[in-house]
Amino acid sequence: MNLSFKDFIGIKIHQTDLNLTSYIKAQLEPYNLAPEQNLIMMLLWEEEGLTQNQLAECLNKDKTNITRMALSLEKKGFVKRINCKDDRRSVRLYLTEDGKNLGEKVLPITERFNEIVCDGITKEELLIMERVLSKISKNVQKQS
Repeated sequence: MNLSFKDFIGIKIHQTDLNLTSYIKAQLEPYNLAPEQNLIMMLLWEEEGLTQNQLAECLNKDKTNITRMALSLEKKGFVKRINCKDDRRSVRLYLTEDGKNLGEKVLPITERFNEIVCDGITKEELLIMERVLSKISKNVQKQS
């Protein structure tokens, strides 16, 4: 079986991810927010006080990467990290006033980005895509 470059689904997904990331990175740049940091902020705008472990699980990232991003967000003044009273090894993240204000500016950008990405795609097609991506992810996880 000789597949050409354009036939590999992983390459198509990767190229799409590069396009998505490049676009949102440019949109978030004026707010001093990287796309991966924005993922943490989006979760916190939905629910404050998540632990770094919860964030790592939600984002499927290693804890070290989440800790690094949380420290960066703290230095920027968007979050504060507070040790849990019942488990001193665990750290919860809370939004600062600047972090809350940032959400008022960034959430409309992310919502518009989602509209752009989904333009011309039906709800049924989105559900199919979610199922297919889930299957692809599970296939790869089985090999790990």
